[in-house]
Amino acid sequence: MSGHSKWATTKRHKGAIDAKRGKIFSNLAKEITLAARAGGGDPNGNVRLRSVLMRARAANMPSDNIERAIKKGTGELPGLVYEEMLYEGYAPGGVGLIVEVTTDNKNRAIGEVRNVFTKNGGNLASSGALTSFFQRKGQIIISADAVGEDELMEIALEAGAEDVKNNGDFYEVITAVGDYDAVAKALDDKQIKSESSDLVYLPNVEVPVTDADTAKKIQKLIDALEDLDDVKAVHSNDDIADGLLDA
Repeated sequence: MSGHSKWATTKRHKGAIDAKRGKIFSNLAKEITLAARAGGGDPNGNVRLRSVLMRARAANMPSDNIERAIKKGTGELPGLVYEEMLYEGYAPGGVGLIVEVTTDNKNRAIGEVRNVFTKNGGNLASSGALTSFFQRKGQIIISADAVGEDELMEIALEAGAEDVKNNGDFYEVITAVGDYDAVAKALDDKQIKSESSDLVYLPNVEVPVTDADTAKKIQKLIDALEDLDDVKAVHSNDDIADGLLDA
């Protein structure tokens, strides 16, 4: 799912995300396997695994799937060897995209990503061309109905969050990468359910989009990338004006 900075953008993907629940479980399984392979199968001693398991529980991933993924990572069960990669490119209108991929076949992954960009009016960029326009952060989205603002700020900031933004119908908790696990755990311990929680790429500079046709082309490209089995997440620096995608 997309790592956009605005929950409005996330909400316009909600129907698609619900329809892709099987893919969400597949991506989580890959992450769990990678985390267990790198740091062992005990979440108490593996911060990365613990973070992924919190997201897996929030997504209601079946426990059997989780256990199999851990055992594949520790070598107790046979499994594919996954690699993580980052691709960068441009969508119509000069909007920048960062595409996170987890795959067992690098050649297949890059071929499919390049094909989607080409077919949808975008183009791949060289490695590093766009990373300076984004910053890696922890982002936790919480419905305003789930908790009061004062309580959330107290818990999140005490746990190490950088900022808590009130966006009306939702709160956005922003953390440094190194503090994400502690903040996510603090909220989880208080049984504060998140709508979305992950490490994402947030834009330093947003690209305004005021043309409905361009906005729809951008969204079509993002949706096509997210449909690829190897794509974990797509991050965009678009600032699409309200209502353009409904026009």
